[in-house]
Amino acid sequence: MGLTKFIFYKVMGWQIKGKFNPSDKKAVVIVVPHTSWHDFYIGVFARRISGVEINFVAKKELFKFPFGIYFKWMGGAPLDRTKGQNKVDAIAKVFESHEEFRLALAPEGTRKKVLTWKTGYYYISQKANVPIIPVSFDYSKKTVTIGNPFTPTNNIEKDTQYLRSFFTGVIGKKPEYT
Repeated sequence: MGLTKFIFYKVMGWQIKGKFNPSDKKAVVIVVPHTSWHDFYIGVFARRISGVEINFVAKKELFKFPFGIYFKWMGGAPLDRTKGQNKVDAIAKVFESHEEFRLALAPEGTRKKVLTWKTGYYYISQKANVPIIPVSFDYSKKTVTIGNPFTPTNNIEKDTQYLRSFFTGVIGKKPEYT
């Protein structure tokens, strides 16, 4: 971990504000803004430094040998994306099958600029009965900020407005997509 911190803090010049509570074993972690592939390694560094496992889901075909070993080691869980299957239900079952699972998602659904978020993260949180934890990657300040867990109130418009306020002023790697 020493090398990870040295690279992240000293070489790259980033910092982390806030922290995950290790007792929050299950959550949907929304990471905003998602404007570049660079977000991947910033997230890997932040995850490693935070000391808690952060997960992702990907199509089950990616988990075949030999790459499946790497994806599972990185916190991945295979998802059956069979046509006609409800993805929210499928991901909620992934939560059920793990004692600890923090699912990282980009609610924008793309690295391009969007005005509205996709709603899957919200419905996954509700179906799996887990909180949403907002995390921002602010490239202008080189800061990863980890917010507090938020429990949806069943008012998606109000809750989305509240969650989006966490990201006010945050600039992504590609500012034009923020």
